[in-house]
Amino acid sequence: MGVKTDFALRSVLVVDDTPDIRELLSVQVEMMGLEVVTAANGRQALELMRSRPYDLVLLDIVMPEVSGYKVLEEMNAQPDLRRIPVIVISAIGELDSVVRCIELGADDYMIKPFNTILLRARLEASLEKKRLRDQEQAYLRAVQSERERSDELLLNILPAPIAERLKSGEEAIVDSFDNVTVMFTDIANFTLSSAHLSPRELVRLLNSLFSDFDGIARQHGLEKIKTIGDAYMLVGGLPIPRPDHATAVVAASLAIQECVRQHTYPDGSPIQLRTGIHSGPVVAGVIGTSKFSYDLWGNTVNTARRMEELGNPGAIQVTETTMNLVKDYFTFELRGTVPIKGHGEVTAFWLTGYRH
Repeated sequence: MGVKTDFALRSVLVVDDTPDIRELLSVQVEMMGLEVVTAANGRQALELMRSRPYDLVLLDIVMPEVSGYKVLEEMNAQPDLRRIPVIVISAIGELDSVVRCIELGADDYMIKPFNTILLRARLEASLEKKRLRDQEQAYLRAVQSERERSDELLLNILPAPIAERLKSGEEAIVDSFDNVTVMFTDIANFTLSSAHLSPRELVRLLNSLFSDFDGIARQHGLEKIKTIGDAYMLVGGLPIPRPDHATAVVAASLAIQECVRQHTYPDGSPIQLRTGIHSGPVVAGVIGTSKFSYDLWGNTVNTARRMEELGNPGAIQVTETTMNLVKDYFTFELRGTVPIKGHGEVTAFWLTGYRH
């Protein structure tokens, strides 16, 4: 019979306290093109298994110090060792011993003296099962990795509670919220100021700014909804309602204004933001089936956007509704009234800072 090489680079641990048996088993294993490592007792076998992985163990039962039964118990108790196939080769032929070994996790049981042809057939079968199990584990790890990557991508575009609802099979996700605070901010005179920038410089500038804004939103427990060109939208109070939604958004708007002072155009000129804030009810939901988007609708959104559009560079404009919610913590300056489509004249204030 020729030497097999199908299992090249596979390693087999031969465990037997009788030198002649160890030698005979080693020869049979090496003839199959496999790496052989030997142990003279159970204690040494366990030490070897903990130091490196093996694809198969040929195990005697009656040995000094640590018996084969004890080796199987230890292997079964350790997840990394439990997956290693074991063929017991023992002079004990009683059925009780066979049953005990199988219950302890052995894959096969052969009685000494053994038939070498049958031994090699059992070796090939056990190694093939190990190879298939390894493939299955690799596949499961790949599936888990892809699932984690998909979850991470989903969390980048949807709030975590909404992503969980979508993953659980919920299809039409639409919610109404009575009290939230919406903020829009965009770069004043951006079209004119960025006209001399290359596309790469333009994207790099916006990415740097909005990445910092994302960090501020996370710090204040707010949800970024989207970017529209050079505009950035966030909201407080959803998808999990919170009583301090207005305070959190106003504090974040001040942090964003402070943050933008650390950024400039490539020529060194300053960047200024117009910011608008309003509080009230909204409808929120997921739109799309292949490219998801979590968005808000309602007069509150439209009013916050108009507060931003009608604001001044470097200033934060809020409605009277929002001002009344946070006036104990922040200072304001009356601007007057501004026209809001569908609402007529609305009283607006400039946010000037923290009260304390």
